[in-house]
Amino acid sequence: MAKVYEPEGEGLSYLSHARYGKDKVRVFRVVRDGAWHNIAEYNVTALVEGDIDVSYTQADNSVVVATDSIKNITYYLAKTSPHVLHPERFALHLGTHLVSKYAHLKKAFITIEQLRWQRIPIAQGEGQDPKPHSHAFYRDGDDKRTVEVEIDASAGKDQIVAHVTSGLKDLLVLKTTGSAFESFVRDEYTTLVEVNDRIFSTSIDLSYKFAPLRIPAPADGEGKVFDLALTPEQAKGTAWDGDAVSAAARGITLEVFAIDESASVQATLYKMAQRIVAEHAHVQSVTYNLPNKHYVPVDMKYIGVDNMTPAKADVFVPLSAPSGLISATVSRK
Repeated sequence: MAKVYEPEGEGLSYLSHARYGKDKVRVFRVVRDGAWHNIAEYNVTALVEGDIDVSYTQADNSVVVATDSIKNITYYLAKTSPHVLHPERFALHLGTHLVSKYAHLKKAFITIEQLRWQRIPIAQGEGQDPKPHSHAFYRDGDDKRTVEVEIDASAGKDQIVAHVTSGLKDLLVLKTTGSAFESFVRDEYTTLVEVNDRIFSTSIDLSYKFAPLRIPAPADGEGKVFDLALTPEQAKGTAWDGDAVSAAARGITLEVFAIDESASVQATLYKMAQRIVAEHAHVQSVTYNLPNKHYVPVDMKYIGVDNMTPAKADVFVPLSAPSGLISATVSRK
């Protein structure tokens, strides 16, 4: 029999927090509507909290829902949930099922990354618009849609509250003019030259926090069957309407980036976030993280060529590091 290790000083510490689950669950789902196929590809993390202390403090596994079971639940709902094509709704379903099925679990934390797929357009002939193919797709970008859901059943299984934060990440953007950086602090440490025209590029990481959602107790008691029964008007702009809000937030981000005569990354960031808050009544706060992607003009003075004056700078060296990192949160009053 293996000797059980018993640490000294048990009275000096306690378990102050515990959470566990399954990470990196890869899901690809095909939803067939006759010949028309819809797809979704997700990277899912599902974690839980609750009355699980003894699994840590007393090596008592009777309270542990195996992480392999959590993975299996994820795949089961990917197969059966009517919400699988909508990441916010699917995350709400998965988290609600976990806290409803297991009485000792009080919270579930579901994170989803959705990879981008678009239908391949098929030419229809001269003068006609291409039509999207029914079952052929292409990856049209490296940016990912993100969803983070906390399902909180601490007050009871009939008083579940959902906290949803959605967004996107790895959206690489660049514009070749319409950006300046001037009048910043200058002292003995300053070497950066002020410019009234420069390349502006960043990899956008955006998140926006919705107002909490009340989740009714599941009719089946376990949450295998799940719906919020909201009218379209009630759902509009909420986390339940995540697809529409996601498309709008992405569009706002790209539009403001493109048309803003940027005085700084900070100023452009603030305008993006202000618009999302202003146009979405159920969004409580917006956070951007914008790392600079630097493009530095090549100095060609050694051969008598001006490539340093902003209007004449045409050849650049992309630099990945070091880079500035600009972040902020704009919240509703």
